[in-house]
Formats: sequence, C-alpha cells, structure tokens
Amino acid sequence: MPATLLLAISSWGIVGIIFGVAALILAGLYFFGKKMQKKQNEAQEQIEASKQVASILVIDKKKLKPKESGLPEAALGQLPWYAKNQKLPIVKAKIGPQIMSLMCDADVFEIIPVKKECKVALSGIYIAELKSVRGGKVPEKPAKVGVLKRIGNSINAKLKKEEPAKGKKK
Repeated sequence: MPATLLLAISSWGIVGIIFGVAALILAGLYFFGKKMQKKQNEAQEQIEASKQVASILVIDKKKLKPKESGLPEAALGQLPWYAKNQKLPIVKAKIGPQIMSLMCDADVFEIIPVKKECKVALSGIYIAELKSVRGGKVPEKPAKVGVLKRIGNSINAKLKKEEPAKGKKK
C-alpha cells in the first residue's frame, strides 16, 4: 500500500514539474514578446520620420535571402540574427539613373506591380508604402485563400479536366 501511494505522489509531482516548466516558458515568451514589440514600435517610428516619396520603375521582385539579394553590406550588418536566414521581400528598381535593390514591406510586396512606374514612400532602402501607380490605380491586396478552399479548387479543376475526356470517348 505505501509503495502505490508513493508512486501516485511521484506521478503528480512529475505533472506539477511539467506544468511549472510550461509556466516558466510561457512567462519568458511573454516578456520576450513585449521586448520585441517595443523594438518594432521604435523602428516603425523611425521609418515614419524618414519617409520620402520617390518615383521608381520596378524591374523585378523576389523573395531572397539577404546574402543573395544584393543589398549593401551596411544594411546586411544591421539585420537581426533571426532575419539573416529568412527570405526577405526584395524589389529591384530603377531610381533615377541608378538600379538598386530595395527591401519592401510584406503588404506592399504583394501589390507592387512589376515593369511599371510607381510612386512609393521610401525610408532609406525600405519601401514602406505604395502611393500610386502610373497608368492606373493602386491594386488592392488579394484576398487570402484558405487551405480547404485551395483543396476544393484543385479537385474541381481535376474534375473539369476529366469531363471533356469522358465525353470524347463516347
């Protein structure tokens, strides 16, 4: 009887330790998140303060790793450690007579047109905002398609391909 009681207490002790470790991890993530949010707010304030409107001709846009992107060494040195292996939205554009690689906001990257002249808000080598597009209006951000919707669309496309094939055989 005492052995089973000891076993029951020790299993509850293990559960308590697991919950304690989980609580410590969550508390650490909470404080780390607050710190990162504060840094992001400060960076956003600096971007807003140094925005300039410029006219650019977008040549190409890709998501590349920083070392492959052609960004200046000074910009690469200022990237945080966690962004050095991530793919960043990079826009190759002609600004006046110069062709430059620019980093871009993720929302702007989705809507910026290629091979068109645009007015953008630049902050150094960072495209913060798309103001206008020559020869048309600013495109809207495309709606996100969920996983189930994509699966349904692919199934419907396969069924449509199969229907004409069945009709020709008869």
